[in-house]
Amino acid sequence: MKVDGVPHRTIWLAEDGWSVVIIDQTKLPHRFETLRLTSLAAAAEAIRSMQVRGAPLIGATAAYGVALAMAVGAGDDALKAAYDTLLATRPTAVNLRWALDDLYELLLPLGANARAAAAYLRAAEICEQDVALCRAIGDQGLPLIEAIAARKGGGPVNLLTHCNAGWLATVDWGTATAPIYLAHEKGIDVKVWVDETRPRNQGASLTAWELNQQGVAHAIVADNVGGHLMQQGLVDLCIVGTDRTTRNGDVCNKIGTYLKALAARDNDVPFYVALPGPTVDWTLADGRQVPIEQRDAREVTHVTGRRDSGELVTVEIASPGSPAANYAFDVTPARLVTGLITERGVCAASTEGLAELYPEKASPGSLQHAES
Repeated sequence: MKVDGVPHRTIWLAEDGWSVVIIDQTKLPHRFETLRLTSLAAAAEAIRSMQVRGAPLIGATAAYGVALAMAVGAGDDALKAAYDTLLATRPTAVNLRWALDDLYELLLPLGANARAAAAYLRAAEICEQDVALCRAIGDQGLPLIEAIAARKGGGPVNLLTHCNAGWLATVDWGTATAPIYLAHEKGIDVKVWVDETRPRNQGASLTAWELNQQGVAHAIVADNVGGHLMQQGLVDLCIVGTDRTTRNGDVCNKIGTYLKALAARDNDVPFYVALPGPTVDWTLADGRQVPIEQRDAREVTHVTGRRDSGELVTVEIASPGSPAANYAFDVTPARLVTGLITERGVCAASTEGLAELYPEKASPGSLQHAES
């Protein structure tokens, strides 16, 4: 995707060949700044502090975090320490564990002198794979938008998304946004309703910024407006992302997704979830087993914005001294999901639907291995 007309990805290897550069998403939308990661600790902090976020990008960053660790010490203890340090950063996004397991299994049989090069190579492959997966999600989801455009015979296709499942949450293209970007490129008239997505306002700050950069028509709305828009016939299709989807099709995503799915069901609005294969957690039977991250209460009681002077400031918006609870994710039951848009096709949100697309993962032998 582009920033001020220049193609960018969210993470890349620096010109020195060993450090890693990311977009510091905590500075968006008011400042576009990049940050150079030079250590395992820096990669872990980038994930923990949400300088990078979104399940696929977290996985890619974790892979490079292992590579950075191996560059300074590649013994078995260092490899295990890198794995444990990165795994502890965010509990909900399953791509984190997927990437770490992938790197660990690859590196453990190798000699220490071969681990750093192998880790950097595999991290780069994971990034390239993510780009391809997200582009394929776009290809699979585009017909849904095309069909609505053809049926309406004029006027915009109105889409509603939640949080940020755009290219900033991945290496490029995004998940929920990939079909939208492809539709826009094809000249289909699309308009995106962008939930502000409290707390952290990732819709208002990240998704809206992305859409602005790509020239896609959109409007930011308060989180509670979605149901009203659906009642008024102003939403043709909901597409959201997911941080972890269990093998029965339950979807764990940014808090508030469940409420959008309920409103969509009540108003007969199709509700789709876009995800790459690594976001499916085959070890969990249903969403009740997903660990729900609880974050710092300050994300609820405080907001950061820009003064007219350009200065970024954080202010308290809640009753001083009142406690706040900050549940970062909720689970949308599979029964509320119209379909899952994956790189392999669109399927029902069910054990059977996922098994048809990923038979190698859903086989009894694979599941038994995953659960052991």
